[in-house]
Amino acid sequence: MKRLLSLSLSILFCALFALAQGPDGKLRIIAIGAHPDDCDIKFGGTAAMFAKLGHHVKFVSVTNGDAGHHEMGGGPLAVRRFKETQEAARRLGIAEYEVLPNHDGELMPTLANRHEIIRVIRRWNADIVIAHRTNDYHPDHRYAAMLVQDAAYMVIVPNSASDTPPLKKNPVFLYFQDNFQRPNPFRPDIAVAIDDVIETKLDGMDAHDSQFYEWLPWTAGRLAEVPKDPKARRQWLAKTRFSGGINPAVRATLERLYGKDRAAKVQHAEAFELCEYGRQPSPEELKAMFPFFP
Repeated sequence: MKRLLSLSLSILFCALFALAQGPDGKLRIIAIGAHPDDCDIKFGGTAAMFAKLGHHVKFVSVTNGDAGHHEMGGGPLAVRRFKETQEAARRLGIAEYEVLPNHDGELMPTLANRHEIIRVIRRWNADIVIAHRTNDYHPDHRYAAMLVQDAAYMVIVPNSASDTPPLKKNPVFLYFQDNFQRPNPFRPDIAVAIDDVIETKLDGMDAHDSQFYEWLPWTAGRLAEVPKDPKARRQWLAKTRFSGGINPAVRATLERLYGKDRAAKVQHAEAFELCEYGRQPSPEELKAMFPFFP
């Protein structure tokens, strides 16, 4: 009887998972960041794993990044950063990397911007949407998060952004991991071990020369540390970005999903929190939407 119940639950979860997939049996996933490197930092490894399994993954930057540099800006910087996104997409193996024409540092949660986010999600026919949380140090991150939250129900409302057909089902909305504690800390509902694709994630980040080897080191007062040799600076990037370890909450989620023995061996992970807006899957269904667990 116990085995029969277990089998019945497995069949149910498979059926629920199938409902979340497109006509080709593959998931359609869209990650929405504020800037043309945010998705790579927060989701690059998991995105590469989804793409390797044939699922459809798209990154979106809500701004064009035209303020994110200490020596250049405006149109030339926006063009440079767009080229970096396209190279990053190629290296990660994802289907598309779209950059919206909003100015970096000036994003506002306007009705026009909300409608554009609704259109972007609808056009991708998304099953899963991943974005920032609203408590964040950067105003663009906060407002990109707010825009996605405000779209979470409206994507199924025909009379909102009515020039683009509404989705027939509400996607599952998730948050990227962050370390902010107020008003509430990040809760890892899903954690994915990315050790097998950590080099691929690093490849994607390495494509953003203007950020990881120029702008971000400059803001941190570490620009002089960046090696000139491409191989050496890639090693420097790995050392500075991937040496922080896994926090206890994420480690506990890894143990729940992979088992204690396997989780103990994981060195790199990406974690995600289920948003209270959008479709609310059960823990089992949410786990099934990330087909990486034993």
